[in-house]
Amino acid sequence: MKYIPYANTNKLASRISFGGWQLGNNEFWGEMTHSEGVELVKQAYTKGITLFDTAPGYSGGESEKIIGEALHAVREKVIINSKIGHKANGLTDFSVNSMKEQIKDSLARLNTDYLDSVVLHNPGMEILSGNSGHFIELEKLKNEGLIRAYGVSIDTHRELLEVLNKTDVQVVEILFNVFFQSPLSLFDVAKTKGITLIIKVPLDSGWLSGKYNEFSSFDGIRSRWDKPTIERRAYLVNKMKQITNDDNLTKYAISFILSFDSITSVITGIKNFKQLQENINAESFILNDEIKNELLKLYDEEIKDQPLQW
Repeated sequence: MKYIPYANTNKLASRISFGGWQLGNNEFWGEMTHSEGVELVKQAYTKGITLFDTAPGYSGGESEKIIGEALHAVREKVIINSKIGHKANGLTDFSVNSMKEQIKDSLARLNTDYLDSVVLHNPGMEILSGNSGHFIELEKLKNEGLIRAYGVSIDTHRELLEVLNKTDVQVVEILFNVFFQSPLSLFDVAKTKGITLIIKVPLDSGWLSGKYNEFSSFDGIRSRWDKPTIERRAYLVNKMKQITNDDNLTKYAISFILSFDSITSVITGIKNFKQLQENINAESFILNDEIKNELLKLYDEEIKDQPLQW
């Protein structure tokens, strides 16, 4: 596993990180008990993962509790990133005066006295513009020692451009994968500014694993995809299988992202030990230039002018 300095925390982040949305989340991810989640997180650390991403809204705070319990004995050796904006009780609250309370609630669930970083969880453009007072307050909370770095979790090129131009955040978590490449042109700017860049949704909610096709059906949050969307994604997956000459696409999808040195880490959703090992193995898989260029071309020719909806 390779490691890269994480923001201004004096800690090293593994290039494969652990996404905590699935922990205890039986609504979208199938059954997982508290103890099973704790053991999965412990195994991730044992296998070299040092960056763990969670949020209050993930399974009503259960994700934070699992991560806190699993990592308490090794707290100074790991990086924990959580979020502000969507609370454990299901309410949305981006008010400046609630941020300290939200962080303290996360700290209690995580059983720690600081967060290595906290990010605003998909805030509106009025916040990303830097004029709302949020980042002034986050700097205060950083000086108080509650957090060591702060930033945003966002989805688009437009949002990233605003953040780069209008704020001094240390961490940006952004949607980027083979099917969503629009932010790529700004990554070198982020690197020049010293921003820790974390990638979310690397497998396009499972499509880039190669396991879905035009006949797949979905429930939960994935039920948002209508039939034409499913058929188009299936077509693109088949194109990617032709490019790689492989039906298992996970290692190609993850290594594509890691091939850009401006990226610090990739958040991978892990719900069992098999997925954990598969994602870790992908970190050492080297994508050759020919396939990488074909994946860039796939986006330019098939997606760029007609973007997919997440």
